[in-house]
Amino acid sequence: MSGNSRYQILKQLLADIPRGVPFDLATLEQVGVSPQLAARHAKSGWLERLAQGVYSFPNDTLDLHRTLLFLQKRVPSLHVGGKSALALQGVRHYLNNRERLVLWGDASFTLPDWFVNRFPARYVHAQLFDWQNTELPGKTLLTPPGLPDGLHVATQERAVLELLYEAGTKESLDEARNLFDGLRSPRRELLGQLLSCCTSVKTVRLFLTWARETGVVNVEELLKNHNVHTGSDKRWISRMADGTLLRLNPHG
Repeated sequence: MSGNSRYQILKQLLADIPRGVPFDLATLEQVGVSPQLAARHAKSGWLERLAQGVYSFPNDTLDLHRTLLFLQKRVPSLHVGGKSALALQGVRHYLNNRERLVLWGDASFTLPDWFVNRFPARYVHAQLFDWQNTELPGKTLLTPPGLPDGLHVATQERAVLELLYEAGTKESLDEARNLFDGLRSPRRELLGQLLSCCTSVKTVRLFLTWARETGVVNVEELLKNHNVHTGSDKRWISRMADGTLLRLNPHG
């Protein structure tokens, strides 16, 4: 390939692909770059190979949120969840820039090294919800103001249940309680729907317990209007990974 032809292709790449975003072979082929040509460009330093079939421009600084959009195309259920989703919606205990981003998804997935090396993060794959209503997963995701269109972030109602699922294991109970206390007018109907399909007895009972203590929602009304699964009538007792002994009554 002549130097002029290579220059034209690279010029086209720069015009069609924004900076700060990784791109895959399908994107490159749209601008006339075959997998073989992409490999040659990476070898010559015109492209940076992040992983098999994934590239960026050399010395480019990737943007977190637009990079998450790239990952969403590979894992449709991937979203910012738990404590990170609450923080993006103004519910936070304290700021810690070194804290890992919490991502959730319904599919088994390992965050690629090129991503976690740039953005400290962890991915949670847990069947926390048995989705009876096919519209509910979409209704419990949003894009907070100021973030790129289409970026999936759990609503505070979904995010708090994701947080409580990890309370005492990946997240401390004390911090989880502080964040719970910061909830802002959660939607009772949406909470009821989520609790009705929540598969974790601990998560459900912990929510009901703290909701009674804080009055964030009317628990009696919630239980009256929704079939919330709380397990047996026995008290739930378990020692958490952080050493805390957690005792939860069936209905909070």
